[in-house]
Amino acid sequence: MIAGAMAGITEHAVMFPIDSIKTRMQVFATSPAAAYTGIGNAFTRISSTEGMRALWRGVSSVILGAGPAHAVHFGTYEFVKDFAGGRAGGNQPLTTAMAGAAATVASDALMNPFDGELPVIPAAVVPISPLSIILTVIKQRMQVHQSEFRSVFTAMRVVYRNEGLAAFYVSYPTTLMMSVPFTAAQFTVYEQVKRLLNPRGEYSPSSHVIAGALAGGVAAGVTTPLDVAKTLLQTRGTSQDSELRRVRGMWDAFRIVWTRDGMKGFFRGMSPRMLTHMPSNALCWLSYEFFKVAIRE
Repeated sequence: MIAGAMAGITEHAVMFPIDSIKTRMQVFATSPAAAYTGIGNAFTRISSTEGMRALWRGVSSVILGAGPAHAVHFGTYEFVKDFAGGRAGGNQPLTTAMAGAAATVASDALMNPFDGELPVIPAAVVPISPLSIILTVIKQRMQVHQSEFRSVFTAMRVVYRNEGLAAFYVSYPTTLMMSVPFTAAQFTVYEQVKRLLNPRGEYSPSSHVIAGALAGGVAAGVTTPLDVAKTLLQTRGTSQDSELRRVRGMWDAFRIVWTRDGMKGFFRGMSPRMLTHMPSNALCWLSYEFFKVAIRE
């Protein structure tokens, strides 16, 4: 779990500017100044008009939640994998996928507060952490164009005062629906590629980096439509558009995206999303495998 925490903090801190660009590209902008044609265009315009610090706005909320969430994530993954017989040898994609999905349910319960409708999943199954449910929402509220927030705690207070507790959970069902297949795909691809590149199962930085990057790219690409809906829900309170401010759930978000932008709307921000997840997953897995070996020794 310590290895997972260190891996999570490293991953999120390094890749945060790209995540900020992804969030801005997914939001339906009401101002031409917030409409971007690509990653390079977004980076240039944001850094020249708002300063480089704008790309890091909200990073503290991620660091607060990333360590505990990744500790839970990897700890759950290893426990379920061992419990289900994943160490027996040979390819076991179903066991790996199940362990990955279980890890995601556990860590999302911790992280969602900082991302967004109250969950319909029983608390006995998913123990919801108020802190984590707040942080992901706060992160994206601080990332959007012309955000009024510069402090995590100010953002928490204002969002709660203006929109109530539900604002922090509005995207939880979407987050869970997205994260379970994302992590199942990620862990399955990672384990398969790692086994192919490193059949002896030794600590091999190159194989961990390649496997982690491929796993992150595949998982990020296939779940982008759900991520677009999640961003729409989590940033609704910042929009000047009355329809966007009233969006109530995942299916309502899907309807708005389809009506306004058609099929291509579901893949807004896919490039920065994949660009974020490929190196960040590579870094995360490399860090995790390194700390796991270091702690054992």
